[in-house]
Amino acid sequence: MAEDVAGTGAADLDIDALSRWMDEQGFPGAGDRVRTRTLAGGSQNELHELDRGGRRYALRRPPAYGVDGRAKALMREAQLLRALADSDVPHARLRGVSADDSVLGTPFYVMDFVEGWSPTQGWAAPFDTDLTARAGLAVELVDGIARLSTVDWQARGLGSFGKPDGFLDRQVDRWLKHLSTFQFRDLPGVDEAADWLRNNRPRASAPGIMHGDYQFANVMFAPGSEPKLAAIIDWEMTTVGDPLLDLGWALLAWGPEGDDMEHLRYLDYAGLPARDDLLEHYATVSGRDVTDIDYYVVLARFKLGIILESSVARFVSGTADDRVARFGPMPPELLRKAASLSASTTLR
Repeated sequence: MAEDVAGTGAADLDIDALSRWMDEQGFPGAGDRVRTRTLAGGSQNELHELDRGGRRYALRRPPAYGVDGRAKALMREAQLLRALADSDVPHARLRGVSADDSVLGTPFYVMDFVEGWSPTQGWAAPFDTDLTARAGLAVELVDGIARLSTVDWQARGLGSFGKPDGFLDRQVDRWLKHLSTFQFRDLPGVDEAADWLRNNRPRASAPGIMHGDYQFANVMFAPGSEPKLAAIIDWEMTTVGDPLLDLGWALLAWGPEGDDMEHLRYLDYAGLPARDDLLEHYATVSGRDVTDIDYYVVLARFKLGIILESSVARFVSGTADDRVARFGPMPPELLRKAASLSASTTLR
């Protein structure tokens, strides 16, 4: 027997079909009611909380009407989570995958429900006032991708998951080509940053698993007063490439001294460790050389500026909702900051 919890917004899930699938997959609680609650939806991937037999899970699936290729990307997420099983990388444990439309009309996967909080709306207590404790959250953030970069991706079945050879070589032209498909305004700094990135490319580090959009908004911290990373989430952009780009992305708003990024931060960085301290921690855990980190920060700003500009372009053309309007000033500023850092860094 199954039911939907009234008023949760999950009524479009076929609960009976889902319950039968869970029985077939051997989930505990056969015959118990499945309760659901929508955690995220709309044009983004849907996330539903499931409760059956006192056990909680999270079901992730593409939107009913979404971007082409979203289902394929979702299955890549599931493949990645399966590969991380029993690793020391904090993640939600994968419990089951439906790769076709036969159960719920779209592919989906089910993972453990992670207890915790995400700092998308600010720091939770006590980290909102305890700056010493808050500092530990940044260390945990960096620790997560440091551990991710050490996973033996080939041994875990990800040999064809990405194209690590020439990863850095492709980045600039790929993103400039993408920009050319929608650019609607002048973006000072984009050409300067692109030229510098082409001419100062470091020797790529050993390939590894990348999250692709690594930041505070895409992790969850454990409940309580101790800073502890509970899970890395939202793996839509995961691949195998150069993991130092994840580090550059995480430190994107941690510019070197004199590189003010305050107005591009969505959190209060007061009390967080200095960039050099975080780089030292990453290098210790990962064993990777972080000497060329400025290159990866410039590339992260360049790439994120273009990604956000694509969202702004959709808003301008009337194909994105009003919430995207707030991104308007960010792409020019990110690209200007990319060019500024490229001109000032000692990396040559």
